[in-house]
Amino acid sequence: MSEMTDEQLADYEEKMAGDDYSSSAPRKAKQFWPSAKRLLGLLAPYKMALTAVFIMNAASVFLAVYAPRVMGRAMDVIFSGVMSKQMPPGMTKEQAVEGLRAAGEDRFADMAAAMDLRPGSGIDFDRLRALIVTVLVLYLAASLLMWAQGAILNRLTMRTVFNLRERVEAKINRLPLSYFDTRQRGDVMSRTTNDVDNVQQALQQSLSSLFNAVLTVVGIIVMMFAISWQLALVALVSIPLTGLVMGLVGTRSQKQFTTQWKATGDVNGHVEESFSGHDVAVIFGRTDELRRQFDERNEELAGAAQKAQFLANSMHPIMQFISYLSYVAIAVLGGVKVASGKLTLGGATAFIQYSRQFNQPLGEIAGMMQMLQSGVASAERVFELLDAEEEPAESATVQFHDRVDGLVEFHDVSFDYATERSDTPPLIQHLNLRVEPGQTAAIVGPTGAGKTTLVNLIMRFYDVDSGSITLDGTDIRDVAREDLRDHIGMVLQDAVLFKGTIMDNIRYGRLDATDEEVIAAAKATYVDRFVRTLPDGYDTEVDQDGGSVSAGERQLITIARAFLAAPSLLILDEATSSVDTRTEVLVQQAMNALRSNRTSIVIAHRLSTIRGADVILVMENGTIVEQGSHEELVAKQGAYWTLHQSQFA
Repeated sequence: MSEMTDEQLADYEEKMAGDDYSSSAPRKAKQFWPSAKRLLGLLAPYKMALTAVFIMNAASVFLAVYAPRVMGRAMDVIFSGVMSKQMPPGMTKEQAVEGLRAAGEDRFADMAAAMDLRPGSGIDFDRLRALIVTVLVLYLAASLLMWAQGAILNRLTMRTVFNLRERVEAKINRLPLSYFDTRQRGDVMSRTTNDVDNVQQALQQSLSSLFNAVLTVVGIIVMMFAISWQLALVALVSIPLTGLVMGLVGTRSQKQFTTQWKATGDVNGHVEESFSGHDVAVIFGRTDELRRQFDERNEELAGAAQKAQFLANSMHPIMQFISYLSYVAIAVLGGVKVASGKLTLGGATAFIQYSRQFNQPLGEIAGMMQMLQSGVASAERVFELLDAEEEPAESATVQFHDRVDGLVEFHDVSFDYATERSDTPPLIQHLNLRVEPGQTAAIVGPTGAGKTTLVNLIMRFYDVDSGSITLDGTDIRDVAREDLRDHIGMVLQDAVLFKGTIMDNIRYGRLDATDEEVIAAAKATYVDRFVRTLPDGYDTEVDQDGGSVSAGERQLITIARAFLAAPSLLILDEATSSVDTRTEVLVQQAMNALRSNRTSIVIAHRLSTIRGADVILVMENGTIVEQGSHEELVAKQGAYWTLHQSQFA
């Protein structure tokens, strides 16, 4: 919609680039923790469910962590039973230990002293059975709790992402036109699709695993200290090493993931532009250039993704090596303590199992942090969109009635897209204009003269810098945008259709219209003539590209849509520029029916389409240099006559 010169667009982009949210490509990512905190804040409405998840997760971890301790006791029952079987019945444990010492077997004596020996009795299978059943029950209960908390967490995560998508969609509808004028559509789409999907994946896969892994680490540490504080200290040496790895590799990985998602947005933007402009690229022989630009962007994306994944994948082998070092140290020291009788064989077995379990969640934490890093990088891009400056707050003090007369007036209006530049004149300056109710006013002039900008100001896509625009004597800034636009109908140069039937696309102008009213609007605007020739008639499916209808037929459908809406003020922006001469006659007839009994503002390059306008306004450099009827302006032989001669001489 906006009409900017190259210099003005560059100035405006420079202005927008100074804001926190502005650039179409993301800036350097913010710090991780503030963004992660805001991301987790999305789960705030589900505090009760999160509390339940925390309790079930904690209970599951406790049961799973306690099970190896019970299994260690079962190992002690087996080993003590085997040792007891080899000793003569009737001997006490103390006597057996003294006998071993007397025989010079001090190491075995120390081990026997730490066991529950019952000479001659053998393995206590009843106790062993009870311990094994206990272990199985503990693991089963832990698994059921983990499944339950996972189901709850998955549900609330999906609900959170659902709400986030709704916020993004609502935000898109509240953003001003200036936001989209200075950004690639592909990048905006990437933020609303790819980045939101990545946030969902990060919350869904990393949140639960990270939560469980942290609790598991804490639980295992407690159990290891309960068995042997010396061995526990050896195992804990891996924690600072893990933190060092996460600090060094994780920070670099976050930057690369941010670069990766920026490059993804660039590639999506290029693909979207290449697809929509494919015909133009073929016509002008620019397909090789497009391919070269795509290769550059794709190479940048591949390089960033490769670096990000390399750093992320480096975590696991490094953590695994740290785990091996810890395991060797624990095995050696544990064997010494068992041999000296300071630790039972079952206790050592349980501790080794804890050490293996201890390094597993540490590795998971490292891996989940990488996924979370990627999710936070995407979340930052989504938050930038959500934080973008919206249209100025409404100060509506007036509400229009069901219909307005349509008196449009510009009072000393000045406007520029880049307001900070004081060294260049504004695009529109000190413009005065009056269009009487029921009149058709045509606006003509060279490209960049400010024609479409007038429409943007009337629709309040932008607000004037100075002066005022009134409708029926009311400053349009005193009217809510939605209320104002309800009284204005527009037919754009590009005929935009939506996925659905022809009937649906016409009814888009007034959703409560009956089928009879839709067909009546179609007949009045010559849509019915070609719809009747289609196999499915009004039920013919179309999409944004038109599908089975031509460019002229699409334009007629948009005119029927505006006709059905019955606006008080009509704006036609180059509505016949993309149709052939024969179709133009039908479009003109349809527009004549549409303009009947309402104020109309027509922007046109084809002067043949506005001969019958009540008043023709000629714009140059943001000002009206001539106005009058077609005959009056031709007779003046001024700016309008020059345009007329260029087309008809």
